Amino acid sequence: MTLAYYPGCSMHGTSREYEESLLAVAAALELGLTEIADWSCCGASSAHAADHLLGVALPARNLALAEAQGADEVLAPCAACYNRLSGAVHAVAEEPGMAAKVPEVLGRAFANSVRVLSIVELLQGLAPVIEERVAARLEPNPLEHLNIAAYWGCLLVRPAAITGFDDAERPTGMDDVISACSANPVSWNMAVECCGGAFSVSRTSSVLRLSRAIIEDARHCGADAILAACPLCHANLDFRQSAMSLRGEPPMPVLYITQLVGLALGLPMAALGFERHFVDTQPLFARLAREAEKAAAAAAERDAAKAARAAAKAGAS
Repeated sequence: MTLAYYPGCSMHGTSREYEESLLAVAAALELGLTEIADWSCCGASSAHAADHLLGVALPARNLALAEAQGADEVLAPCAACYNRLSGAVHAVAEEPGMAAKVPEVLGRAFANSVRVLSIVELLQGLAPVIEERVAARLEPNPLEHLNIAAYWGCLLVRPAAITGFDDAERPTGMDDVISACSANPVSWNMAVECCGGAFSVSRTSSVLRLSRAIIEDARHCGADAILAACPLCHANLDFRQSAMSLRGEPPMPVLYITQLVGLALGLPMAALGFERHFVDTQPLFARLAREAEKAAAAAAERDAAKAARAAAKAGAS
């Protein structure tokens, strides 16, 4: 399976760990990703606020390039990029005159024939493969002891008319991926609430308030960590924790969905970019490893006791 890949600005810059883990997982799952040649910024998150046609044409340019390069599907792992590219597909298909205007602006043909995939939609489709690979591993799986809150944010499932691959209020795709990794999805209240998005610099106090509420609810509902699929969300929840008042609680690790899948597949942490996080993930994974070893030892003890009882029974007969 080969897909066109639109990295957007974050994957090559502030969210390099996201791309590192994505490429490592893609290789492990034998998924070919071909980066769109000569891609450019899709305009997230300001172009559509400045001018509607510009907000459509910028992402449409990348889709036109993907078309010209023979792609049928484009993976946009950044939630903001996914939203803008999907929005362009919808606008060109549905808005009167837009199908004629966009090729004029671009100076090239655009048939609007490419399907845009989010990372969650892709991994949810691969969940049976991931689950099979995880089940085939022989060593204890520490992720069985991980309770994790799936954080969707605003852009992956909204507006529903544009995204449409999951429920806008109660999405389940990330939970399916978590379960395929043998981790435990947590039921919580803030899965689709806003973290402040692109206001991280211009309205930092609002971002701190919103992100703190997300982290506190995840903790209250029993999560050990939060799962994200958006560079902006990850930055607000991970980087900004040092500035939050978390009522004396330790910081909460925030993982990318691709990092979780990589861990489930047995990929080394060094290949998944964990050293780039601001909240140290090592204490969490060290605890999970201890719990996995303890559970494995207990299971071995039970098996030995069962075997001893069976042997004694056979000797008595």
